[in-house]
Order: sequence, then C-alpha cells, then structure tokens
Amino acid sequence: MGYSRLLAKCIIFTFVYELLYCRVRGQPGRFDILLQNAGVASMHTAVTHYNTVIFLDRTNIGSSQINLTNGVCRNNPADRVSTHDCSAHSVVFDIASNTVRPLFIFTDTWCSSGAFLPNGTLLQSGGDFDGFKKVRYFSPCPSTSSCDWIESGKELLAGRWYATNLLLPDLRVITVGGRATFSYEFVPDQGLGQFFLQFLSDTNDEYNDNLYPFVHLLPDNNLFIFANKDSILLNYYTNTVIMRYPTIPGEPRNYPCAGSSVLLPLDSANGYSVAEVLVCGGANKFAFPYPPGQPGASQTCGRMVVTSSNPSWLMQTMPMRRNMGDMVLLPNSKVLIINGAQNGSQGWMDASNPCYNPIIYDPLTSMFEVQVATTIARVYHSTANLLPDGRILVAGSNTHQFYTLTGPFPTELRVEAFSPAYLDPSNNAQRPRFVNYPTVVRFGVSFSVDVAISGQLSSGGIKLNLISAPYTTHSYSQGQRQLKLAGSTTLSKGSSRIYTVTSVVPSAVLAPSTYYMLFALHNGIPSTAVWVLVSF
Repeated sequence: MGYSRLLAKCIIFTFVYELLYCRVRGQPGRFDILLQNAGVASMHTAVTHYNTVIFLDRTNIGSSQINLTNGVCRNNPADRVSTHDCSAHSVVFDIASNTVRPLFIFTDTWCSSGAFLPNGTLLQSGGDFDGFKKVRYFSPCPSTSSCDWIESGKELLAGRWYATNLLLPDLRVITVGGRATFSYEFVPDQGLGQFFLQFLSDTNDEYNDNLYPFVHLLPDNNLFIFANKDSILLNYYTNTVIMRYPTIPGEPRNYPCAGSSVLLPLDSANGYSVAEVLVCGGANKFAFPYPPGQPGASQTCGRMVVTSSNPSWLMQTMPMRRNMGDMVLLPNSKVLIINGAQNGSQGWMDASNPCYNPIIYDPLTSMFEVQVATTIARVYHSTANLLPDGRILVAGSNTHQFYTLTGPFPTELRVEAFSPAYLDPSNNAQRPRFVNYPTVVRFGVSFSVDVAISGQLSSGGIKLNLISAPYTTHSYSQGQRQLKLAGSTTLSKGSSRIYTVTSVVPSAVLAPSTYYMLFALHNGIPSTAVWVLVSF
C-alpha cells in the first residue's frame, strides 16, 4: 500500500510539474545545452560566415565571467564602474567545438545596433555613455585566427541608443531612431547628414514605446518602419513618407513593450512582388516601469500585406501570451517564436512568468504549434539566431544591471540550441546534401548547385531558400530576410540521386549584397546550409 501511495504521489507531482512548466510529453523539438558558461550574457548575437557566433554584452557592468588573454586589460577612464577591467565583454563562439574566445570591446555597447556589410564584416554602432556615437567593426575569421573588434575614428552624427540598423541595396547601412533621436542617417554618411523623421517623434509616448523600430526593406526599395502601434512606408532617398498604414490593434509592440517582427519570406512564385509583415506579442502600455502585479503580455499577432493598395491587419491569437519573444525565420519558411515572458515588460526585473515553450507559426496555414519546453528562463536580454545546420542558438538573459548569479532570473551564461522536428533522424532519408555549389552568386546570373538525397526524389523536386544572418538584440533581428528562390531540378550527369538545381537571385533590392545561408529543401526537410556571397 505504501508503494502504491508513493507511486500515485510521483505521478501527481510529475503531472503538476509538467502542467506548470508546459513540459508536455510528445511536443516536437529538442533543447540541448552546448556550453555551461560562455563568460558573457549575450545581449547582442550575430552568426558569421565562418560558422562562428559573436556574443556581445555591454561595458559599465564591472567584471564579466571570462578574462581577456595575454595580460590585456581595458583601461577606460570613462567607464562608470571599472576604469581598469581585465575581463571580456564580447566573445566569439565556435559552432563546431562549442568553445568561446574572448574579444576586446572598448566603449559601451549597451542597447546598440548592428548589420553585416557586403564583405561580411559586422558593423556595430551606438550604445550608451562613451559608446553613444561610436562605430565598431568586427571582420570575421576562421576559429583558429585572432580577429577582434576595431573602433572607428569616425562617429555617428547623432547618439543612437536603442536604434535599428539595416543593410541597403546601395551598400550603405541605414540606422534609424534611438532614444530621443527622431532621425535616421547612413554609414558611410557621404556628407548627407541626418534626416529628421516626424513619425518617430509622433510615436514617442511617455513610455518610449517606439524604440528599436522594426525596419524592413521591401521589393520596391522602400522601407516599412513600425514603431509603437503605427507604421509607414518611407522613401529613404527623398525622405518622403509614401503611405501611413492602419494602426495595429492591441498593445504597443516595440521596446519596452517588446513584441517582435519579421518580413515573411519573399517568394519567387509571385515574382517577389508581395511583401507581408508579421508582428507578434508586446506588452500592456502601462507595464513599464514596474507596476503592481505586472499585467499580462499580448497574445496577438498581426499580419499585413504591406505592398497592398488597401492594407489591413489580420489579427490572430497565439497559444500563450508573450513579450520579449525572438522571431526566427526557419529554413522551411515557418516562423519560430522563442524566449520571453507572459507578464510585464522589458527592463530590470520588470517581467515574470517565463515562456518556456517556443511556438512555430506556419504562414501558409496560419496555424501555431507549441514546441517542447526548455528548462532555462530566457527573458530580458536574451537572443535566438538560426545556425547553418538548422538549429537555433539561444543565449543570454540578464534581468539585472550587473552580473547577478543568484536569485530570481539570474544572469544566464549557458548557451543552448533548439532543434526543430525537421532535424529528427527519421527525416534523414529525405534530407538534401550539397555536393557542389558556388561560393559567389552574381545578381541576375543563373547559378547551379548539385544536391544529393538518399531517398526517392519527390514530385516537388528540390527547393532553395536564401536566408540572411541578422544582428539580434532586444527581441528583434535587424536585417533578417528570406528568399524562396525559383529553381528547376534535373538529374545530374546520370547520377542516381544527385540532382542539379538552377536558380538566380534577381537583384540587390531583394537581397542586399552580403553573405547568406543557402538551404536546399526536399519535402520541407532542410539541408545544412552553405555560405554564399551574393554580389554584383
């Protein structure tokens, strides 16, 4: 009888635990911890074409949990906490070995912005305090080399804290907004100066809910810019607002209310002419600063065809409330929403009730699917980035101003990977594999790849998807985009299961020149990506 009661108690405890933490057996996907201590809590994360990942925190926090090497220290009289600091505030993570190497960053990168340049160098700009106008560069290198951050002697024209960067078709980077900065400028600026944007001032309410504006490059070379609850279409060459879109229903969506946004994949099937934006999550307008009770986050997503002559928001309900969710375009053109919390907002300890379960949204069916839960709370200052092997790298989470390794929601140094169901071994027979591919793809020039599969080729053939490597921070991936390329599949040179796929990237407006991950898909199952430089 004692054993039966004990067994019953165990069953009840397991059920309650799984109910509380959404750990339901049979949910798809898998989490794996890759590294117990990265040394820094990554506030900003970017994947490079050398299969390394840049983790970047901020200065002005005292010592991190990893030291600089070879006796190097940072001696900065402007640092507000430690003018002599021998710890690193950025590291480079090697995907193959799950190891990190410390990097040297000098000025404060708190809540800064970034974008990859055409040659694959990461441009990183702004921040706070001594980093307010700074421009920094990281030129990636093989994991056996010693590339590091370089600070430019040329600064931004305006201080930019919580701004958004985006690579443009003309090879410049535009940086938009920032706290109390209602303008945009270009890097390099080419003597043009900065451009006032009334829209940014208009959306700046008493809670600054227009920070880290969502900026998407559309197929007509205009910019869709979303801030707070409103959005515009901007011609950035003439500084002209072409269209004002309807206000999205529900809560504010930008920092500190912390929704997220993606430009859904552009599709060759319609000539890349249809651009649709998805905005999910957010927080109650009064959630920041901390109010009693921390109100519930938004549970809605809005979709809008922003190239329509009569655009309107189509609203949908997510399986759970979420703010601070990171949205990742998956190789199969679905959208992963991961990290975040169900109550409160961004800010120091301003959120609670973490979202342990990611969800995947299918734009074709408009359906959500709840994924298996992690055991790690990923709230304020967490990130999620697509890796070339199809996993999603998850890092960061620090709800404190300094490194705090105890108490509720401690500074999170662990790095994990989420593997969607398409990576299950049961799909290996359908998984494509690149045999031959170009390393450089020219705009408007056809290119071919050879792809092998071990099973039978489906009637749909093999598809190619081109995906950028964005700069991810504060629940928004700056520069994230995906092209579903046109392609024809033919048997390669008489080989039984090696196929040639021929395609083309039409223009820099669709895919600004830089390095991209090229995925092959067969029956929706992706290959490991190869890196290609898309260029003129």
